[in-house]
Amino acid sequence: MIEIKRCCLNNGLRVIVHEDSSTPLAAVSLVYMVGSRNEDPELTGLAHLFEHLMFRGSESVPDFDDQLQLAGGENNAFTNSDITNYYLTIPAVNIETAFWLESDRMKGLNITEESLSNQKMVVLEEYRQAYLNQPYGDATLLIRPLAYKIHPYRWPTIGKEEHIKKVTLGDIKEFFHSYYAPNNCIMVVAGNVSADDVFRLAEKWFGKIKMRKVHTETLPEEPPQKSARKLTVKRNVPANALYKAWHVCCRRDPSFITLDLLTDILAAGESGRLQRILVREKKLFSSINAYLTGDLDPGLLIIQGRLNNGVSYEKAENGLNKIIEEIKSTPVPDEEMEKVKNRFEAEHIMDRVNILGKVLSLSQYEVLGDASLINSEIELYRNVTAGMVSEAAGNYLKKTSCNTLYYISTAAKQL
Repeated sequence: MIEIKRCCLNNGLRVIVHEDSSTPLAAVSLVYMVGSRNEDPELTGLAHLFEHLMFRGSESVPDFDDQLQLAGGENNAFTNSDITNYYLTIPAVNIETAFWLESDRMKGLNITEESLSNQKMVVLEEYRQAYLNQPYGDATLLIRPLAYKIHPYRWPTIGKEEHIKKVTLGDIKEFFHSYYAPNNCIMVVAGNVSADDVFRLAEKWFGKIKMRKVHTETLPEEPPQKSARKLTVKRNVPANALYKAWHVCCRRDPSFITLDLLTDILAAGESGRLQRILVREKKLFSSINAYLTGDLDPGLLIIQGRLNNGVSYEKAENGLNKIIEEIKSTPVPDEEMEKVKNRFEAEHIMDRVNILGKVLSLSQYEVLGDASLINSEIELYRNVTAGMVSEAAGNYLKKTSCNTLYYISTAAKQL
């Protein structure tokens, strides 16, 4: 049981604390409820670009990292479709340094034309390295707009290259004041701290930051997909690849847990059906995987694999479809269900062994609605039945809601 205490400052900042005396460290996470979903379709990539700018410093603290390292801390951050999460670890005796630094950059940043230009170059290089110069790197750039036609999930978190180039200092300042506010933030602290001290420090360092009018928008709801979509591209890659994406529920939906176990049945480790049957037994693929995007709005279940040379797409798809249809029609054996549940439970526990894992997990559950959900997740997974898995596969893995990307190698022999 992970016990938590919480409070909410008058300016809307939510503060959640987990006391853990087993470690000399403390971990701090600040989640701003802004991701690529909140961007203008004509100016994408702002959320991720702003993540970079948050480390460029303010007028009073020119370099965030230097000050944190002097106190023995280290930090990182990530942006996804739904949120931007900044997190750090620090000796618990120096935790006030974390409050000082995080509150300072919440008040405002010292962003100049030079610093913006530098970070745009960094992001553009990241874009080229991760998507354009990496084998199969642009698959995400292709599969998302194939699956989504109107929802903001149709563009990647990093944004579009042409949009990043045209971002102005005015765009950045407007973005900051629209989303980087205490009333749009969740702060989670875990470690060798007392909740009373954390609440006191939160009030001391964050309490005087005024609420801001957070920009709210009604996101367009993706209409139901009524027919299969397909896209074929040719690239200079070692082997043909196949990508399939089905529309599924949002992360908060009870069906998500069932679908998560379904992807484990398909692709968890060497015993996953896709690996065991399609890779080792039938040798149709050299590698294959299945996963959920886990978004706050309805997301995707994606299966992606690289075909062995000489294997046709028809043969590979037939093998994959046979496994999916079998799960729909035949209940998963008890032993297989127990194995994937045990795997989830072990991973769930291991993710929370260290203090940073705890604080990130608590942040995730609070984003979903309540940090205390961390204590009931295992039971929810345990309650999933084989019948529920078959039903979920039937409900979601439909041919009409499938988006297929044929990623053809110009180097491999084609059949």
